[in-house]
Amino acid sequence: MNENLMLGDRLRVARRTRKLSAAQLARKVSVSPSYIQKLESGARKASPSLTLALSKALRFGTEVLTGQPYYGDPEAEDGVHAVIPELRRIMLCYDTPDDIEATPRSLAVLASEVDQVAALRRDARYAPMGPLLPPVITELTHIALGGRNGDRAQAFLHLARAYRAVNSLAHKMGHHDLSNTALERVRWAAQHSGDPLMQITSGYLVAGAMLRQGAYSSARRKLLTLRDELERLQPERSFTNDALAIDGALLLKLAVLEARENSPGRADSYLREAEDVARMAGNRDSLAYEMSFGPTNIRIHEVHSMIDLGDTEQALALLTEWAPVTGGEWAPPSTTVGERSSHHFIDVASAKLGVGDRAGAFDDLKRARKVAPNHTRFHPSVRETVAALLRMDAHPSNELSAFGSWAGFTTT
Repeated sequence: MNENLMLGDRLRVARRTRKLSAAQLARKVSVSPSYIQKLESGARKASPSLTLALSKALRFGTEVLTGQPYYGDPEAEDGVHAVIPELRRIMLCYDTPDDIEATPRSLAVLASEVDQVAALRRDARYAPMGPLLPPVITELTHIALGGRNGDRAQAFLHLARAYRAVNSLAHKMGHHDLSNTALERVRWAAQHSGDPLMQITSGYLVAGAMLRQGAYSSARRKLLTLRDELERLQPERSFTNDALAIDGALLLKLAVLEARENSPGRADSYLREAEDVARMAGNRDSLAYEMSFGPTNIRIHEVHSMIDLGDTEQALALLTEWAPVTGGEWAPPSTTVGERSSHHFIDVASAKLGVGDRAGAFDDLKRARKVAPNHTRFHPSVRETVAALLRMDAHPSNELSAFGSWAGFTTT
């Protein structure tokens, strides 16, 4: 496998495989033929929504264009894919778990370990998280299926949380089939947990997967139905803080969806409604049901939505407007979970590259690496941004070359 192949190279091969000219493909995704040529040459980067549109037009999965999952030197060093085969087996045997030699650890101990897994997931520390998942899932499954009645519902609740971590690991590492299987397991465990908010959370995760596959109308219906269900559970807007966090997360997902569908007015409306929900919850960043909802995540989503809409300059202007000091730039607080912060920096790096700020783009990539190295190292957008920076610089600095090598590029 040539680790230096980028989206443009893969796009050209995929287009020729489908026997399409650049003009024919351009018509299918509503861009100009010259734009397709610039994508294939590496002169332009494809946004996530355009990558999805191209893959749908070519009748390939997005991983064909992004090249996921990535192996090579980064995988040899981090070993994040090593647990994937065992997780596949466990996902398959979810209702007939492996035999275990000893009695499962107590539910309290297993719940504490799931808390640790959840914290690692939120900070995108996939390498240390992965090995914890198979044993804790196996033991929780034994309790959920055969334990005392009082323990079973709680075992299913924590099992749903552990499956969510599998979904996140698999999705971020590019194992999309395993990610989808894990989502089904989250839904199965949530239904057996008796916790209605966990059941809504499982639906939120499924809607996110629909969005990533370009099933926009289905995702929209799913998210709106979930909001209606939340309202039914806690009528007259007498929401608990947990319910507010989930409602806010649903609104942010709707904002991203509308941005992907090029509906800036609707996206902005959902963002403003999310701000109202955050105010009702005291304008505090919350980790309820692992949603990471609050003022910080709203700002991250607002920038992300503008970049998705192609309004890159306005997105960057907002960061300057929100800066705590003149001439600075807003960034998520240091207390923000790593996955959210790194995602923000990765988005902003891509945006800065788009307006010609190469130094700023590289600075944000380094910030993403600092807060969440596993997430950054295996993110498709990071690879595209690094490749562009290396290509644009006839004599890249030692620091940029080293970053490229760390991300999996062989340099000559």
